[in-house]
Amino acid sequence: MPETAAIIPVEVETRSLAQIAADGEEHALLVRGDESAAPHIALLLPLESAAFGATAEVVRQGFMAAANAQAQGLPGELPVRVYSSVSDGNDIVTLYRQAIAAGARAVVGPLTRTGVSLLAAQQDIPVPTLALNIAEGQFANRLYFFGMMVEDEARQVAQLAARQGLHQAIVIATNTQLARRLQFAFEEEWQRLGGTILREIEFNGDSAVLAGVTYLPDLAVFLAAGAEEAHLIRPYLLNQLPIYATSRVFLGNNEALINYDLNGIRFVDMPWLLQADHPAVMVYPHPDIPLSIDHERFYALGIDAYRLIRLLLAGQVDANLSLDGVSGDLRLNGHTFQRMAMPAIFAQGQARTRNGRDIPVLPIFPDQTIENRE
Repeated sequence: MPETAAIIPVEVETRSLAQIAADGEEHALLVRGDESAAPHIALLLPLESAAFGATAEVVRQGFMAAANAQAQGLPGELPVRVYSSVSDGNDIVTLYRQAIAAGARAVVGPLTRTGVSLLAAQQDIPVPTLALNIAEGQFANRLYFFGMMVEDEARQVAQLAARQGLHQAIVIATNTQLARRLQFAFEEEWQRLGGTILREIEFNGDSAVLAGVTYLPDLAVFLAAGAEEAHLIRPYLLNQLPIYATSRVFLGNNEALINYDLNGIRFVDMPWLLQADHPAVMVYPHPDIPLSIDHERFYALGIDAYRLIRLLLAGQVDANLSLDGVSGDLRLNGHTFQRMAMPAIFAQGQARTRNGRDIPVLPIFPDQTIENRE
């Protein structure tokens, strides 16, 4: 028998539900007229959305970059078809059903929390499906979730600080919805670990509210803030204080001026952004056109989403899964793939990991002391 040729996953253009409705073909398959239904991986994204289209496009690029990288020399790889929508609204379930009817053996998407919640309410999920956001409740067996929840980073930071032997925390938060989410997640995890919240401070630009923050041997400071606010707060905090934050403080190592103001802050972020020589990071190409730091994160999400859906298709996912992803160490908890990000610290205007050069002598990581630092 002749050898089976490799099928390189390439994007297949598809029409959106809006286009189908305009043509009066409400129940038509989302395939081109010259194609028949065939096995494929469906990628459902709101590419035509004014609010989410740019982010969805970056996810698509990362997903396709991984698909093409993985396909080299591998026979029988399923092609990818991209299903575009105006939004992840009420039509997302119809779009999902259209993909299944067109031969999808696995589905990735939707992207927004609204779309994921609508799909999660369905009990008929016939193929492995990886939603790119998080939902809560009871779900169909083949429905899984994977997203970039900043709350998970806040919980991980609480764990890092607790493993440093710190027991009290001061939380400094800005008055935004995202900051409140970070604050709540950190405090919930910190108290679960036995820590106490010594003080909560709302920072609105006035440094006077920071005057009472002093050093205590077992005190951690958590910044529920982004980079712009953090670089205003950091100069008013004592250098010996262990200060923690999430990836929201990292705008990239090219932002040296802001990073200098953040020196000493410990945070977590993706290997994709922090470790160029990471084994998984080296496999996949970076975008041809430079992206913002937030879009780089969604590009990495797309890469790991493709890797996860392949594992789901192959039946290689269970409670023992540990995938060294470009977005972090991925582990399965119930139906959700949780991401453990990489610890880093700002030093001399650069974000550095524990294996980076010029790491300060001050102990930074949970299992690193002055005696055993690398």
